[in-house]
Amino acid sequence: MDYFGYRDGTLFAEDVPVPDIVKKVGTPVYIYSTRTFLEHYRKVVDAFAEVDPLICYSVKANGNLSVLKKLADAGAGFDVVSGGEILRVLRAGGDPARITFAGVAKTDQEINEALDAGIFLFDVESEDELKNIARLARKKNTTAAVALRVNPDVDPHTHKYITTGKSENKFGVDMHRARHIITSHYQDEGIDIVGLHMHIGSQITDIEPYEQAIGKVIGFAQDLTFDEIKIKTLNLGGGFGIFYRGDEAKDIGAFAKVIIPAVKKLDVKLVLEPGRFIMGNAGILVSRVQYVKSTGAKNFALMDAGMNALIRPSLYGAYHKIWPVKAAFTSPEKGAVIPVDVAGPICESADVFAIERELPPQKRGDLIAVFSAGAYAFSMSSNYNAHPRPAEVLVEGGEFTVVRKRETYEDLVRGEKEPLSGGKPAGTSAPKKSGAKRKGKSKAAKSKSKPDSDSPEKKQDEEQPDVEADVGSDR
Repeated sequence: MDYFGYRDGTLFAEDVPVPDIVKKVGTPVYIYSTRTFLEHYRKVVDAFAEVDPLICYSVKANGNLSVLKKLADAGAGFDVVSGGEILRVLRAGGDPARITFAGVAKTDQEINEALDAGIFLFDVESEDELKNIARLARKKNTTAAVALRVNPDVDPHTHKYITTGKSENKFGVDMHRARHIITSHYQDEGIDIVGLHMHIGSQITDIEPYEQAIGKVIGFAQDLTFDEIKIKTLNLGGGFGIFYRGDEAKDIGAFAKVIIPAVKKLDVKLVLEPGRFIMGNAGILVSRVQYVKSTGAKNFALMDAGMNALIRPSLYGAYHKIWPVKAAFTSPEKGAVIPVDVAGPICESADVFAIERELPPQKRGDLIAVFSAGAYAFSMSSNYNAHPRPAEVLVEGGEFTVVRKRETYEDLVRGEKEPLSGGKPAGTSAPKKSGAKRKGKSKAAKSKSKPDSDSPEKKQDEEQPDVEADVGSDR
């Protein structure tokens, strides 16, 4: 469920027409629906209410400060994987006592920052890391609560790049080694081994792998009782799939039916780390058609956003629904369409959002929406080809707010040491305008060359609209 929909042929974000946002902010732009992600957070809370879990939103999905603030106010905890994400959560008003810290290569600086902040739990990925956290905690005369991440060697049937619970993946430790690690370090000073952590992958739409993995972890936890080790916390990660095409995701209640009985067997505190489930369907990316062309074999709509803004289609071959912001009909079977490759401006053949997608014919200046772009979208964006990253907008009811300004060219070079040229930092002078006067061209000659209202040149200009006219004040 999301709150993006068409009214009289125009796409709305909640109660705001998307063209109104574009008129102020320009393109490309990410637009997030507050109502959508808060409802999705509450769905997780309600589905697992029987066991009173700690729901830690996965910050890597979308770490915008305003999004984090809304979720913190709603009671969410946070799953972080870096010192930078800890900073984001704290800046947004998140409670450090509701932060879990995962990641396979935590630095000493990050561990110290987490210890100083007083986070709830370290999700530990190796014996080396466990010993290092203990060492750093002893230096501070404190004790770190830790959960060892176990790798159940289960295939979640998702893309190989987002599979994290198989034996060949870099995450966690196998269960045989995990038992040795826990029994060997259970009494170590500086750490308190309170739990187990598991996360088998992302965009999981099949419950069977989840059920299989949980069964293995529950059995492992029960075996630890023979070593007089009591597990108090069970962190089952996230990975709950969402709707990209419209019919592939399971209801969160289906996962709860598998997880809740398992948790009751152990009498533990349940921790969950959903990210995509909360934010994925809560965002869209709006881009403008710069040009259309046909090669004979292909039709192309060439956009001002590319893999620099949204890399999922290029990296994973991921599917996103794509449709015009203004459309007389809302699906291919309801009107005239043509197969179109929707591509971006980046100098890579992989810079394509969709191949031969059935869309209404497009023209220069049209707006296109890429749906389900609230998670692993802006957070994975880059400045490749020296493109500034898009603006981000948060919608709530009939109001919208720019919660991240569009980057500028100056942002791209900020922090770099610029070589001096003529006594001035390089790149500070404005580029010459393309319409500068040419030598030898008289006013009379220019007057003669100006096209009249019926000339082919004038008609050609009218067919090529100035699509930069409404790019917004903070482009």
